[in-house]
Amino acid sequence: MKREYFITAQYFLITAGIVYLFYRLMAPFFLPIAWAAVLVIIFFPGYRWLLTRLKSPALASVIACLLIFVIIIGPSVYMLAALLGEAADALAKVNQLYQSGELKNILTVKLPFWGAIRDKLAAFPQLAAMDFETILNNAAAVISEAIGDQATTVIANVGLTILHFVLMLFSMFFFFRDGDRIIAALKRITPLMPEQVADMYSRLHLIIEGTMYGEVVVAVIQGTLGGILFALFGISSPVFWGAMMAFLAFIPILGPFLIYIPAGIFLFFGGSPVKGIALIAIGVAVISQIDNVLRPLLFKGRTRMHTLLLFFAILGGLYLFGLIGIVMGPLIAAVFVSLLRVFEVRLHPDDTHGATAE
Repeated sequence: MKREYFITAQYFLITAGIVYLFYRLMAPFFLPIAWAAVLVIIFFPGYRWLLTRLKSPALASVIACLLIFVIIIGPSVYMLAALLGEAADALAKVNQLYQSGELKNILTVKLPFWGAIRDKLAAFPQLAAMDFETILNNAAAVISEAIGDQATTVIANVGLTILHFVLMLFSMFFFFRDGDRIIAALKRITPLMPEQVADMYSRLHLIIEGTMYGEVVVAVIQGTLGGILFALFGISSPVFWGAMMAFLAFIPILGPFLIYIPAGIFLFFGGSPVKGIALIAIGVAVISQIDNVLRPLLFKGRTRMHTLLLFFAILGGLYLFGLIGIVMGPLIAAVFVSLLRVFEVRLHPDDTHGATAE
């Protein structure tokens, strides 16, 4: 083996070892850094606005972090605490209804189409024998245990949670202040031609903005309005159900209607027909229409990820990273799509209308 080959191999081995050690070094802080990056991406236009008026990157970064803390993080912590409490109460109520036998009465409400459904299921003994009361109670028990474990973990690691919170704010400050320089450094070390680097980062920027504003913002608005609507109609645990609507709004094809329509049906057949009809009507006319009105405006001038890819990116992100995966999954998919676009351009340099990720 020639000496230069040996030196090259040695260099790559050392580099791989250093990269691995660096990964192990930073892995414990992935969550605060990831949340910081997500919040900075969402609020970077606001930081730009502050910078044009204050002329000081450091001061603009401090004010942006403080505003995010006051507007987003503080209320989010309160909402999370309320969510855990309401989820536990809702699941305890299901268990109480099960123990008292009232759950069976609720599930056997005389719906116009229920008899026909049961007749159809009679041809399939396994389906006809299903006890929806037991299924619902078991599901509630599993969810209750999961929420209890999560709450116990948070309480037992208060110090770690506070540390991650401080590290997130610390990271946000530097991402705001030095974001342009970080991106410029990444562009310099990207092993592509300058025009390919420019195209890749431009498309990546558009996809990330489209994902952040077209998915995150719309989902949060729909969940918030759904929770407020449930509170106005006297439905218990509005924060919990609002959070569920926001989560379903992230998933393509699914949506908040999977929550408010069954709730309206239960109100209708539970002695409040006017409330039930009004809940469904307002949900369809307001909550679901927000998606059709805001999404095109927020996606204007931006690239939207294909629905199928977005669906699996969100599910994969949740599986790999937990809650932050709702955002991290699409971000990773956006990088992948941008890289595909680079290869597409290299293979078809004369074709300016690539179809990747459209």
